[in-house]
Amino acid sequence: MAILKFRAYWEEDESVYRDVVIRHTQSFMELHQAILKSYEFDQKFEATFYKSNDAWQQGREISLEKYDKSYKVDPLIMSETAIGTQVADPNQKFIYDYDFNKGWRFMVELIGIDKEENPKITYPSCVRTEGIGPSQYGTKGIIEQRISEMEMKYDLPEDALNEGFGEEGEEGGSDTSEFLSGSSEE
Repeated sequence: MAILKFRAYWEEDESVYRDVVIRHTQSFMELHQAILKSYEFDQKFEATFYKSNDAWQQGREISLEKYDKSYKVDPLIMSETAIGTQVADPNQKFIYDYDFNKGWRFMVELIGIDKEENPKITYPSCVRTEGIGPSQYGTKGIIEQRISEMEMKYDLPEDALNEGFGEEGEEGGSDTSEFLSGSSEE
């Protein structure tokens, strides 16, 4: 049984990618779920794959479902389409769009084919993670935790902001003009 290794690049930054291995007999639905899981996205939104070429042009659509839009050719349905049936090239490419409103786009490229399964892997599986992936709903993970820690560490009470500092024109405040002119009283 052939094991296909796909690299799913985030369109905005090619240095951010996930490598997913999957059996050629498994469906695009399983690839869709594996990509979302590898990027820590939920599965609440619409999605579609497009068969593509080396120039990343959209070809035949392989969709989660048939959406209410016009099609030149009816899409294939992810759950009914085995990945191996759409791989015609050892460097086969697919464009993967998720959440059409947010416009998440991933470039998915076949980067390897193995003839033997690894008994330690449950297919499909993410076998490599590179870069900090985009956050579906804002900050996430360590970054979110670090930001919260920094906010708490440096969060000062409102009255502490003016403590020790005079207001402009306030009586008793220091006169900086003497300091700037170089003259001072001794």
